[in-house]
Amino acid sequence: MTTDFILIEQLEIGMVIGVHAWEQRAPRPLVLDLELGVDIRHAAASDRLRDAVNYRAVADEILELGRSRRFQLIETLAETIARLLFDRFPITSLKLTIGKPGAVTEAKMVGVRIERRREDYAVCGR
Repeated sequence: MTTDFILIEQLEIGMVIGVHAWEQRAPRPLVLDLELGVDIRHAAASDRLRDAVNYRAVADEILELGRSRRFQLIETLAETIARLLFDRFPITSLKLTIGKPGAVTEAKMVGVRIERRREDYAVCGR
């Protein structure tokens, strides 16, 4: 079991998200925290980026998703991000929190948190 993690905290993206018509008119800010389970031993031994999970590339994938797609629910966004990261990076687990500031005026932030493992997306023949 992997006990190494890459952390990306407070990643801010602006995207169109929400169920109300007014939410679909303009991008709104979201804040993401990610904990990526990965075995870092090979990268640590080689000291080469090619042997590591590049956290800039992870952030760029998420930012591009935010620019190119619209969602109604942050639950759907969370699951889409999870599938994307497991497809593109050699991670073993993911803890993802997505916060939507201002969605409830009395709260600083509302959001969802998911935890997934690679085997959650196992497909025969892959």
